[in-house]
Amino acid sequence: MNAVRRVLAEAPLSWLLLAVPIAAGMHHARPDAPLLVFGLACVAIIPLAGLLGVATEKLAVRLGEGIGGFLNATLGNAAELIIALVALRAGMLDVVKASLTGSIIGNLLLVLGAAFLAGGLRHKVQSFATIGVRTQIGMMALAAIAILVPSIFAALGSAEMASKSISYSVVVSVLLLGVYALSLVFLLRTHADLFRGGEPAGQPEPHGLPWSVSLTVGVMSTVTLLIVWMSEILVGTVEHAASALGLSNLFIGVVVVAVVGNAAEHSTAVLVAMRNRMEMAVGIAIGSSTQIALFVAPLLVLLSLVIAPQPLSLAFSGVEVFLVLAATFIASILIVDGKSTWFTGVQLIAVYLVMAITVFAIPG
Repeated sequence: MNAVRRVLAEAPLSWLLLAVPIAAGMHHARPDAPLLVFGLACVAIIPLAGLLGVATEKLAVRLGEGIGGFLNATLGNAAELIIALVALRAGMLDVVKASLTGSIIGNLLLVLGAAFLAGGLRHKVQSFATIGVRTQIGMMALAAIAILVPSIFAALGSAEMASKSISYSVVVSVLLLGVYALSLVFLLRTHADLFRGGEPAGQPEPHGLPWSVSLTVGVMSTVTLLIVWMSEILVGTVEHAASALGLSNLFIGVVVVAVVGNAAEHSTAVLVAMRNRMEMAVGIAIGSSTQIALFVAPLLVLLSLVIAPQPLSLAFSGVEVFLVLAATFIASILIVDGKSTWFTGVQLIAVYLVMAITVFAIPG
């Protein structure tokens, strides 16, 4: 019981965990109310994703800097990956692509913007090292180009081009995973000293006392299973919910599903920015986008060859490609000088809202 209290005390938004049994119960008791069930599943995933993030950090501390950093980098978007895998297995490729797009732009614009806004309201001007930012933005540009080419293939419309798009996606996915692996070596091993330091001394850590390895692994295993369960419910009701709300699958994926998956990172980035730990806040936001683009997306492409009814390609819609390119461009312009204010946050959030409204206006 004490272990449960410790876990819940450190879990962000732990009171929302009540939505897990409620969502499961309503899924069985009210199959005629998919919109309600969808909403409850979305709410349930938010604290579960946060708790998984806390457990990952605890295990990373136990394993040491090198392995711990790799674990954090690899499992940082575990909730988004699980949701995408469930949708992929169900053959909902449009929702998968939309959620990937939404995660990228949500982290680059909404999460980073909220962190800048919250931190800027407490501190007039905040600073962060630019070398890490430039590295991450460069990798995002690589990923954007990687999805641009197959999207052009798909836009040409011929069966031959569509076939080439799949082959291209598989080859490029392997390349992107290789670049991601090398980036971890660069960030965590060969040039790790360039990305340390610069944070104010004496700042409290986001999470408190260490957990035992058995407790941490137990929490991670249990929470992962619960996220899979809630994701099954979410994916099973998403089309009915979209129809009931009059929304397109594009909007549901880009905005709703992506916000649900990013909520835990959102809260963490805001909290550390308010403590003036800007390198961590920026690293959470931009690093998460990079991980989605260079690790999660190509991994899903390769896994789709085995678990999906049809293969997933990197050929995104024109709107999705534009959103990723624009978000990368805007974020790079506003953070290139290594300084931020609350108004920088307002600008990033405003761009995100414009994009969300645009996606909302596109018919399904």
